[in-house]
Amino acid sequence: MTSVDTAALDRVIADLPRRYPGPGGAVAVVKDGVPIVRHGWGFANLETRQPYSPATIAPLCSITKQFTCATLLAVAPDPAALDPLVAAQLPRLDGEVPTTRDLANNQSGLRDYWALSVLCGAMPEGAFRPADAVRLIGLTRSLHFRPGTAYSYSNGNFRMLALAIEQASGRDFGDLLAERLVEPAGMETAVFAPETGALPGGAVGYEGTLATGWRAGINRLHWAGDAGLCASLDDMIAWERFIDRTREDPDSPYQRLCRPPATFRDGSPAGYHLGLIRRTRWGRAMSGHGGAIRGWRLARHWVPSERLSVAIAFNHESDSFGAAMHVIAAALGESDRPARSVAADAWGFAGSFLDDATGLLLEVAVNADGTLSATYDGGAELLSVGEDGVARGLDMSLTRQPEGILVERPDDAIRALARPLTRAQGPGAGADIAGLYRSAELESEMEIVEAGGSWFAGFRGFLGAGPMMALMPVGEDVWRLACHRSLDAPAPGDWTVRLSRANGAVTGVSVGCWLARDVLFARSGG
Repeated sequence: MTSVDTAALDRVIADLPRRYPGPGGAVAVVKDGVPIVRHGWGFANLETRQPYSPATIAPLCSITKQFTCATLLAVAPDPAALDPLVAAQLPRLDGEVPTTRDLANNQSGLRDYWALSVLCGAMPEGAFRPADAVRLIGLTRSLHFRPGTAYSYSNGNFRMLALAIEQASGRDFGDLLAERLVEPAGMETAVFAPETGALPGGAVGYEGTLATGWRAGINRLHWAGDAGLCASLDDMIAWERFIDRTREDPDSPYQRLCRPPATFRDGSPAGYHLGLIRRTRWGRAMSGHGGAIRGWRLARHWVPSERLSVAIAFNHESDSFGAAMHVIAAALGESDRPARSVAADAWGFAGSFLDDATGLLLEVAVNADGTLSATYDGGAELLSVGEDGVARGLDMSLTRQPEGILVERPDDAIRALARPLTRAQGPGAGADIAGLYRSAELESEMEIVEAGGSWFAGFRGFLGAGPMMALMPVGEDVWRLACHRSLDAPAPGDWTVRLSRANGAVTGVSVGCWLARDVLFARSGG
């Protein structure tokens, strides 16, 4: 077990407000069951001048998912008992129905319902009610992969779990979560609050940057299971201490989440299991999760071999995962800097590529230091090119092939060839794509418009008429739709739009992002 480098840790903690600038935040480090860092800075509310302290209550957002899965196992030690309740929420689904465990492992194949809300016409600051969730999930007719065979993050999985737990137990989900987890862990100020419009305690999450200024983020969602738990840093310290003192009890809530190996149905290793992201870094296994909504970013991670936990909360949109890794690295005496990259080989990766299997764009740019920024799953990942010519990051490796780039993401069960896209756009390119397209599955419309030489697309469905978004050509019959604000945050990012043709005429489009792949829209004849 590594002793903590307290001097290095103190320097990193002191530098967090500068490295991740924003209104406020808080960080905790727990070692051997004892909090060795408990620090807050800045303001929880700029307008009222309320300081941000370890007692400030924040929305834990997707960190809630581990609590949802622990509640699931408390109510249904064999999750298969809830399979009929899961299936009942998917009345239109054709083919194999995902199991309860598929949902908890993000292996359901269900598209993320927050991403789909964009395609159903939601405005970024619109309202979203429980009935909207039931309807949107109930529209599902298809999956974007067979259950148990791959990974895709889907918030709706956990909303469905929460509803199934309520139906099986006859109890309110939030009450059960508090009774089974929050109270035993001693999280004294934590509360389940599914309405995002007003946060207990008066803290505010902010959009913007130091350069643009900050403005209060507006959230009008109801969420449950995928998120909903609100807690202070002190509550998170209590959770980490609870994990530590029950670490040798195989029946403790957290150990029940961690004990089974994370695998896909074929037995290959998976990186997500029962509401926890599981990774190995610096030769050490760790588990944890991040959380986000407009104006907030959070992360918590546990390194069991070191009995070390880190929890971070920002009331702004800085990189909480990067901050958590930075703190863990300092505590362990490790470096979180990217490996040296062979700059001479980096340029061979640059460009735009299409993974036909997932329908997703891979876009690779070369940084000044010779590392690569690769965008595939919605966010940019940093990769270093090794002496063997392979570019490696935390979750992905890229290998140049004669036909394109081999993309490998073993934790997601992805091994695919992305082919290079050639730009075939000249004056008048895209002139035949304007018009209306309809998704039979989502019962929504996509309108593509040419506006004085620029292109836009927008969606209309049961959630309303959403904003127009910029549409840009990437390659022949492949376009990028920019979506950087939506109901949930972070937004889906760039959607890949692929055209289909018959006898040269556009007959439809496939719209997809990492969270929701290959949604089909047929061209309307009207």
